[in-house]
Amino acid sequence: MFFARFALPLTYGRRYFRSKMKRKINFPFAFCSLIRTFAPYKIKKERMACILHIETSTSVCSVAVSEDSHCIYHDEDHSGPNHAERLGSMVDEALSFTDSHAIPFDAVAVSCGPGSYTGLRIGVSMAKGVCYGRNLKLIGVPTLELLCVPILLGHEEIEENALLCPMLDARRMEVYAALYDRALKEIRPVGADVVTADTYKEWLDERPVYFFGNGAKKCMETISHPNAHYIDGIEPVAKWMQPLAEKRLLNGQTEDVAYFVPFYLKDFVALKPKKLL
Repeated sequence: MFFARFALPLTYGRRYFRSKMKRKINFPFAFCSLIRTFAPYKIKKERMACILHIETSTSVCSVAVSEDSHCIYHDEDHSGPNHAERLGSMVDEALSFTDSHAIPFDAVAVSCGPGSYTGLRIGVSMAKGVCYGRNLKLIGVPTLELLCVPILLGHEEIEENALLCPMLDARRMEVYAALYDRALKEIRPVGADVVTADTYKEWLDERPVYFFGNGAKKCMETISHPNAHYIDGIEPVAKWMQPLAEKRLLNGQTEDVAYFVPFYLKDFVALKPKKLL
């Protein structure tokens, strides 16, 4: 494209310069003038953001690094919950990886809930510490939106009008859930639902709804509507955070490092341990 754009002007220029022997024109100078003329059409490639991702909202502890819209490092621990023991070393390894490759960080993204109280506190505290130490921006990624990412990227068979219902276990028959369309537009806000056969009937009567996440398992027998579909094996992990975190960073949706707190949804209630006789 570059050659085609300049071939005609240069060909005409040579003929013109040869026919006007009385005027001595430096041809390289003429070429440089053309370059300056078309300079605004050149596309400048800018470096995309490098983001450290931390996810601790469930029993899975995971860390990832993305650069130029690609995940270049990720580590997961599924033996938990042991976030307090494992997260520090996992983050340190991720930082060492980027430092050894001379990759500067732009921000830290952390899953901000809802989810495990302890897990969210540990993850947000670690993210804040890295932001303070390296003077980085902080990005909060909603956990239920994060759960939708592997569905949107890996399940093309889902109908265009279908709704996505990510679910996180909130104990007993309660789940943290929300409803999104395929563009991740919120159809019903996040809530703590006590699941019955009629909880999502309003939407199931209209179109297919896909349930997934660690809270969906206990709802499979309760919700038996023909439009209800279940996808197993979906967990919120750090390697899927990149598209959501990058979008928020580009839109300027960053958090105040000093005052940011996780979205717990419900108040924490501490129970006294039972006395063993």
